Amino acid sequence: MEIRPILSALLRNKTAPVLIAAQVAISLAILANALYVVNLRLETSARPSGVADEANVFYVSKRPLQKLNHADTLAQQRRDAEALAAIPGVQSVSFTSQMPMSRSGSNSGFSTDRKQTKSTANVAMYFTAGPLIKTLGLKIIDGRDFNADDVVEADSELDDLGRKFPKGIVITKALAEILFPGGGSAVGKTVYYGTGNDAAETRVIGVVERLQTTTAQAGMRGEYSAIVPFRISYIFSRFAVRTEAGQRDRIMPEAEAALRKVTPSLARIRTQSVEQDRTSRYRNEKALAWMLVAVSGLLLLVTASGIVGMTTLRVAQRKKLIGVRRALGARKRDILRYFITENFLITSGGVVAGLVLAVLLNQLLVGQLEMSKLPIGYLAYGAATLWLLGVAAVYGPAWRAAGISPAIATRSA
Repeated sequence: MEIRPILSALLRNKTAPVLIAAQVAISLAILANALYVVNLRLETSARPSGVADEANVFYVSKRPLQKLNHADTLAQQRRDAEALAAIPGVQSVSFTSQMPMSRSGSNSGFSTDRKQTKSTANVAMYFTAGPLIKTLGLKIIDGRDFNADDVVEADSELDDLGRKFPKGIVITKALAEILFPGGGSAVGKTVYYGTGNDAAETRVIGVVERLQTTTAQAGMRGEYSAIVPFRISYIFSRFAVRTEAGQRDRIMPEAEAALRKVTPSLARIRTQSVEQDRTSRYRNEKALAWMLVAVSGLLLLVTASGIVGMTTLRVAQRKKLIGVRRALGARKRDILRYFITENFLITSGGVVAGLVLAVLLNQLLVGQLEMSKLPIGYLAYGAATLWLLGVAAVYGPAWRAAGISPAIATRSA
């Protein structure tokens, strides 16, 4: 079938085809970027936290009614850890100042030179004097875990963090890469807690594969974490607990009861699993993903409806022409092919414009939301989807047009 007559017919009455092509272009631009955002959100929500077995790890937090002095607070922390470790089914217990994805904790700036006026990275600070790496099941990929000699004791009331900062810390792979770009081992290298001449100097003694921050930001920033061997006398206590397989839900209420026994007067006590934190942290991510899927589906439905409506209208307007062609010997498949080809040309114009629009929209998102560039695969997938949708949408009206009787079409003219 020759394309020129079809193009000539489209140019004589181009308002409806232009509107459909514009609709296809907008749909493609939104569809490609929406699917990319959905994939990024789902990948983010499913990424590993660094905790080896999230199903069997929880933490318990408590705050006493009475504030204790430094020595008594540390003694109470030891009694709490012992009480938790004594529960049947508990494999490991460690004090920790915060937990990944919990959205509660502290961050500090790290730099690699005291002359810096701005920190290289904002880092989630996991203070612990216990076997936190073992309890969470973090994977050490370089260097070592800290030992008792690395632990520094600090009084939170005296603001000892800067003056007594430990001489060795464990950091994540992501943090090592941003602090020391260019590859090579980060172990033994110096970093500074803060900036300026007063920044506390420390060195890297170990690197773990990953440990998400408390807020678990998108991208590598969500893994900028440091494990600091501090025995610090916070008024609150938080303990990470690893249990035997399948025992977590039984042990969680027992952990609360055990801590109530060693500290009868509590202002607050709460247990929370890592899985619960994951669900809470990424609930909005998943909701956004499904919302974008719904919007994309509605866009495709509207686009398909527009194609069906336009083709139906053009069939109604050209009944006489169709009848004449049928009388001159045109077969049903010729009529069917005509309308499919016509719609394919309209859709192709929309796809070309949509590809350009999709790239421009992605550039806007990259600048505003710190997204990466749209992979070409999403453009190809979106274009193929719109082409197939165009053929599927036009097939019904085109088939009905092919079934018009030459005699009826002529008499109705």
